[in-house]
Amino acid sequence: MMKVIPPSRPVLLVLASTYPRWRDDPEPGFVHELSRRLTDRFDVHVITPHFAGALRKEDLDGVHVHRFRYAPAAWETLVSGGGMLANVRRDPLKWLLVPGFLLAMFFSLLRLVRSLRPALVHGHWIIPQGVIIALARYFCRLPPVVLTSHGGDLFSLKNGLMGRLKSWVMRRIDHLSVVSEAMVEPAQVLGMPHGQMSVLPMGVDLDERFTPSEVARSDKLLLFVGRLVEKKGLAHLLNALPILCQRYPGLRLRIVGFGPLQESLLQRAVELGLSESVEFVGAVAQEGLAPHYREATLLVAPFVRASTGDVEGLGLVSIEAIGCQCPVILGDVPAVWDVLAEQPEWIVNPQDLQALIAAVSSVLDDPEAVRNRVDTLRGRLYQRFSWSAVAQRYIHLFDNLIPDSGARQR
Repeated sequence: MMKVIPPSRPVLLVLASTYPRWRDDPEPGFVHELSRRLTDRFDVHVITPHFAGALRKEDLDGVHVHRFRYAPAAWETLVSGGGMLANVRRDPLKWLLVPGFLLAMFFSLLRLVRSLRPALVHGHWIIPQGVIIALARYFCRLPPVVLTSHGGDLFSLKNGLMGRLKSWVMRRIDHLSVVSEAMVEPAQVLGMPHGQMSVLPMGVDLDERFTPSEVARSDKLLLFVGRLVEKKGLAHLLNALPILCQRYPGLRLRIVGFGPLQESLLQRAVELGLSESVEFVGAVAQEGLAPHYREATLLVAPFVRASTGDVEGLGLVSIEAIGCQCPVILGDVPAVWDVLAEQPEWIVNPQDLQALIAAVSSVLDDPEAVRNRVDTLRGRLYQRFSWSAVAQRYIHLFDNLIPDSGARQR
């Protein structure tokens, strides 16, 4: 059945540094997942960086994607494979790409604001998108601006110049959305008034993609899903695995993801004698994640606070797993309490090796009983984290900020 789209939708202009480069890209796709669910109400255009092999312009699921060039194609590697901050730390020469990146995004924003006349601008991440939007307000008249912080941009880079820069951004936007309750206080410290802030998480497709299955589940398969960066805490799970493998013969760990720490984590697995027990799968697109969750005995997401201060903003992998009725053990960072407040025994400090081993063992000893509790939790999480519910809350926020939005809807 053909989708009927209203002819006079207001334009929503989105800025994001992380966005799918093409269909089925394993890079995080939550900004696109939200954007495509807003196309019934808005004519959605996205400004995002180009990458070798990607189209400069394309329509992806009803979203108009505009990719800006900031260097020769082979050098456009600033944001993929772990994120901008991780990339420049791993390879300081990538700092040379930053000025061109910022200028290209800035001029793309000015050009599309003037040509599209958007009703609202939605930026993702305080740095760099929030900075670009705030700066643009000195050069053109912008419509209402909503900025969404996903965690790392708020929790890290807090001191000195970067902290002052983020406070400057807060004074030049109309509304800030954060993805977990734990982010409200740090945002207020930066000067964002409580009345101009909302807690609006990103969503998970709990209707079609991340759903339970009748397929038999393994009883000795641990699963890790995420970027291979410090804040995901995979090193702590590897350290616990030798004891767990001794306690549960035949236990395996499957690692789904990629990132700048991959080589060091591979080496660590070898040093621990885990070559036969650990499988590095690499990057997997969203469409391919559900079978892993449905097969695994347990997802372990041992989140920690990174040495830079960066910390998980929400941890959508836990909700994806619960959607597939897979039990979870999560690292004790503030945001995970939004997901597991009713199951505190599934939250653990992964830097406490014995506590992590005990938490994983508690599930391996009786996985069926735990899965029954997961099924109950899934129903409660649906009301808050399903994409259908999340998209409606964003539409409500945007409509309240756009002048005469109600009149246009009528």
